[in-house]
Amino acid sequence: MKKVVSVIGGRACNAEVEQNAQDLGKKLAKVADILVSGGLSGVMQAVCSGFKAAGGLTIGIIPSYNKKDANKFVDIVIPTGLGLARNVLVVTSADVVIALPGRAGTLSEIAYCIQFNIPVITLNSWDVPGATKAKSVDEAVSIAKKLLTM
Repeated sequence: MKKVVSVIGGRACNAEVEQNAQDLGKKLAKVADILVSGGLSGVMQAVCSGFKAAGGLTIGIIPSYNKKDANKFVDIVIPTGLGLARNVLVVTSADVVIALPGRAGTLSEIAYCIQFNIPVITLNSWDVPGATKAKSVDEAVSIAKKLLTM
């Protein structure tokens, strides 16, 4: 079975978070086969950009029915028409989830991970019991790699 990682985070982000997301995507492509995200802008676009640049396959599970709403770095668009309810699909598609900074949507996805026993790593994101904290992109990738080989 293919190794799938989801990266979650804000639809809007600052330059530092965007750079971290892009670096994370590039490095994750070496340890995972497929990247899943919410497929929109911000963290989602940056991580897809990095993952795709490193030769990985990206999937965007978007909240609307319109495939054109996905960012240009998404290879496979899954239009759900579910709005924020699509968040559960973003995380349950993955073997491991990495959370970057975001707002309530990101927090809801972290909660789904904990509820469904999906390993979740936070990188400068919400501090939630049950999630593993990483201090750097490299540490997040290292933890994900270990979890993906279990």
